[in-house]
Amino acid sequence: MRLAVLSDIHGNLAALEAVVEDFGRRAVDAVINLGDSLSGPLLPLETARFLMAQDWVQLAGNHERQILTLSPQGADPSDVYARARLGAAELAWIDSLPHCRACSDEVFICHGTPARDAEYFLESLEPGRLRAASADEIRRRLGANAADVVLCGHTHVPRMLRSASGQMLLNPGSVGQPAWDDELPVYHAVENGAPDARYAIVEKREGGWSAQLIALPYDHRSMAALARRHGRPDWEHLLCHGYVAPQAGAAPTGPG
Repeated sequence: MRLAVLSDIHGNLAALEAVVEDFGRRAVDAVINLGDSLSGPLLPLETARFLMAQDWVQLAGNHERQILTLSPQGADPSDVYARARLGAAELAWIDSLPHCRACSDEVFICHGTPARDAEYFLESLEPGRLRAASADEIRRRLGANAADVVLCGHTHVPRMLRSASGQMLLNPGSVGQPAWDDELPVYHAVENGAPDARYAIVEKREGGWSAQLIALPYDHRSMAALARRHGRPDWEHLLCHGYVAPQAGAAPTGPG
């Protein structure tokens, strides 16, 4: 069994198309999308329509929830942009998606953690950055989940590790947003340091489950130019460089 695992596309259709072309050459048996697919100043409607046409296992992320429950105050500008461009069919589609589910007895998928869509799973927060979570933190977040493979997204940090019992825990990284920052609960940033699109291949072999974390170049400059035209120089910078824009006053780009 060979699975292509995607997460945090954020409306970046060019990055998604590059990933789909790449795993199309790898003879995968199924595709899993872990959510946060549309929010961002790029192509939310076109990305939604592409995803709705696929026979994939798909989740909603915290940004899908936020798009559906926008409040007049304090809404993420990326969510506002996406909501304004989505129609009734696309909104109904994202409303139908769960934030976690079992794919089989062996594979469990979630956007954040099994309990919450916006909780960091394989990372923990320190002022200014995320660090790798400790074994105890992982154990608490995993809870009683005993699946052989647990797949998560949200932080955009590509990482694979094993639980104390040997379970594979994997975040494929972000297809479409290689850096972000947030002011809450304290300022912190994730910067992958490259504009590449990220995804993973997870495969069951005779000896157990193995994984590849993959980084792909794509036409990121076209998406950066689109972000600039849509009034988001912060996204233009992160799409070009994989780092948060250094200028003071840039709006936080929000975690996936």
